[in-house]
Amino acid sequence: MTHGEELRRGERFNFGANWTRFLTQLTEQRIGSAEASLKVMLGLSDLTDRRFLDVGSGSGLFSLAARRLGASVYSFDYDPQSVACTAELKRRYFPEDDKWIVTQASVLDNAFLARVGSFDIVYSWGVLHHTGAMWRALENIAPLVSEGGKLHIAIYNDQGYISRYWGLVKRIYNHVVLFRPILICLHWPYLVGLRWLYRKFFGCSLERGMSLSSDMFDWLGGLPFEVARPEDIFSYFRARGFVLDRLKTRGGSPGCNEFVFCRRTWTSDSD
Repeated sequence: MTHGEELRRGERFNFGANWTRFLTQLTEQRIGSAEASLKVMLGLSDLTDRRFLDVGSGSGLFSLAARRLGASVYSFDYDPQSVACTAELKRRYFPEDDKWIVTQASVLDNAFLARVGSFDIVYSWGVLHHTGAMWRALENIAPLVSEGGKLHIAIYNDQGYISRYWGLVKRIYNHVVLFRPILICLHWPYLVGLRWLYRKFFGCSLERGMSLSSDMFDWLGGLPFEVARPEDIFSYFRARGFVLDRLKTRGGSPGCNEFVFCRRTWTSDSD
């Protein structure tokens, strides 16, 4: 089934349209927040001379952040409109730059992945649980991390029956267009209102440079939808030669658990 067919059948949320709206709100402050979040989670002050793979680049914000931090960037996304968003940011900030490649592809396409090589940093924030085959996607990205490199991913938190509730909301949002205003009105106070008040009250900056409204639409509509417990992600990558470097969990709240793994550098017994 093609991307367009999935959209027409309500099997996939139109992420690209949401990212297109987000780009109208993009500011230098948001870009700076994205750069800061990368530096904190990766534990690096800059990415000079590092190869950065953005798996599911979406708006292109974090590809842009990585490029501004000095990395050579390879961005790809399954959604053609998301690819267009990423290409637009490259056009705005790094026109004719041969150190930033943007293309359309799927993380489930093994033939494509075999051609891209390995990278010092593989980044995929909030993407792999939207592929419809999350564990296969996780399996596919592991070999893309070079020895000693880092894998930075974010995966929806498994909350049991609460996650099943959100799965139902997403299916209704995509399959029954007339219900969308109702779902937005029901969930806006929680997904936008409370988060806005929290930021105002505690003086918090924009998390990762994102938008409350864009996050809300992504959360309400984001199909396909899969979840995982943090311990399952940890065990999965430990078995594949990765060491957990940093972890940021959501506790009992919805959203993504964030992981940074380092791939072990193997040495011979004689070393």
